[in-house]
Amino acid sequence: MTITGEMLIGATAHRGGQGEFRAVDPATGEALEPVFGGGGAAEVERACALAWAAFDAFRETGLEQRAAFLEAVAQNILDIGDGLIVRAMAETGLPRARLEGERGRTVGQLRLFAQVVREGSWIEARIDPAMPARTPLPRADLRQRHIALGPVAVFGASNFPLAFSVAGGDTASAFAAGCPVVVKGHGAHPGTSELV
Repeated sequence: MTITGEMLIGATAHRGGQGEFRAVDPATGEALEPVFGGGGAAEVERACALAWAAFDAFRETGLEQRAAFLEAVAQNILDIGDGLIVRAMAETGLPRARLEGERGRTVGQLRLFAQVVREGSWIEARIDPAMPARTPLPRADLRQRHIALGPVAVFGASNFPLAFSVAGGDTASAFAAGCPVVVKGHGAHPGTSELV
């Protein structure tokens, strides 16, 4: 998979126009290719507008569809293969075993949330039936369940380039709840973030 230095906004790759930067290999000090375009207010506003536009439809997706989506994200991360680990090693200086473990953790989180979504008890649906004959006043039918409230912002962490980044636990839990996500990847590992 080729790293382009572009950001994904909606379903479109976009070159940021707010300056340029490169990832740096902390072990050697070498600037890594490619050059990344920095995002600014216009990109943030566009990403947030698209997240809000997707919100109503995404929060109403069926539990099976949402669980399948989370599992697809997990599989796509595995399908990137060794290129993800190699790039993360170059950008972070972390050893292979640590990053392979973190990839496993990331995939495990996504799959765990898929199981929880499918199981459905997290919704905590509750129905208190109406009591029209109750005195001194009748009680209306009361219904309650957990619902998604809106798009979620996720900020990638420098020390966990996979498990607390683009598709880590924060993103997985937001998707599981039915919330679109806007991610601000960490500048220390932009290539890793783009791959994921």
